[in-house]
Amino acid sequence: MVQEATDAATGATSAAFGAFFYNLVDQFGESYTLYTLSGVPREAFSRFPMPRNTAVFGPTFDGTGTVRSPDIPADPRFGHNSPYDGMPEGHLPARSYLAVSVVSPTSGEVLGGFFFGHPETGRFTERHEYLAEGIAGYAAIALDNARLYERERTLAAELSRSMVPAAPRIPGLDLVTRYLPAATGSKVGGDWFDVLRLGSGATAFVIGDVVGHGVTAATVMGQVRTAIRSYALLELPPSEVLRNVSQLTGRFGETSFATCFYAVHEPADHSLTYANAGHLPAVLVHADGTPEQIGEALAQPLGVGAEFPQERVAFPPGTDLVLYTDGLVESRTRDLTAGITGLLAALGGLRDGSDAETAWDRLIHDLTGGDHDDDIAVIHVRHRAGSAA
Repeated sequence: MVQEATDAATGATSAAFGAFFYNLVDQFGESYTLYTLSGVPREAFSRFPMPRNTAVFGPTFDGTGTVRSPDIPADPRFGHNSPYDGMPEGHLPARSYLAVSVVSPTSGEVLGGFFFGHPETGRFTERHEYLAEGIAGYAAIALDNARLYERERTLAAELSRSMVPAAPRIPGLDLVTRYLPAATGSKVGGDWFDVLRLGSGATAFVIGDVVGHGVTAATVMGQVRTAIRSYALLELPPSEVLRNVSQLTGRFGETSFATCFYAVHEPADHSLTYANAGHLPAVLVHADGTPEQIGEALAQPLGVGAEFPQERVAFPPGTDLVLYTDGLVESRTRDLTAGITGLLAALGGLRDGSDAETAWDRLIHDLTGGDHDDDIAVIHVRHRAGSAA
């Protein structure tokens, strides 16, 4: 983006070379950072120190005005940057000089500056100045948008990570959990999971995905997660937990809804009772390695649905339960059906005796290719063989 603007402005002004410097001042208040370069190799600048807060550069980095000089060495502001008192020996020859500020349209902050040079005098005209200022304005908008986007993404990721629980120790069960925010350049979503020890000795496993991305989705996710925790600790049946939370979610806003799979393990009879609010099916991996999807019946998401059918299945020792969100199995290059098929085929490998933590790292990498454009959340519960729990 900035490189394209630098190239365009260098061409539009007929400069021999052009550069964009970020206004990142060091601890001495004197240094700026070269970001893009056009017309010459980067090595032409790399052996020299960055420009400092001199009289020539000052107007650009403090935003007080464009500087256009037909012969910059003759400018009275030139040559006051000891120890060089001008350009260092061997520096790119610059007689004609043009510099324009890049100013944030929202905050007024000087983000940096475009600088253009030519070894001949009198090369830059008023028209060149106008063109450079126009391109700088477009660059400022693009940089501002990029900074705002990254700021929101960072905040959303921090909100999401702050709500990732530590997996508790549960007698007879081994847990592996994963939460991976969307890869850089993508929007953070509202995926979450929870593992709750209930007073009766049962354990609730929860996974869900708030529709949407960014800070809004992360905030709604926190509200939904808190509501589910509250109803779960009352030890209501899964169908009632989801029904109550759905009523609350519908009040968060017209666009607030979420999918959720909620399951409760009863150690007394080795059973699993669950309800599904529009989420992807969970997977039981039986002792012989055969995967079985459960909760496939489509139900409406939280915030939309009113009734959530409840089912009960056996969960004997030697059985695994896997809950996950769609970022694990769906991407721009892989449809959901193919992704689920790949996951089911891979889950048998989790029972090959290898360390489960390492196995999940490998499985996620294999399914996503090491890059994912959506959040990924996973709960893997192994009911240890021979366990009485």
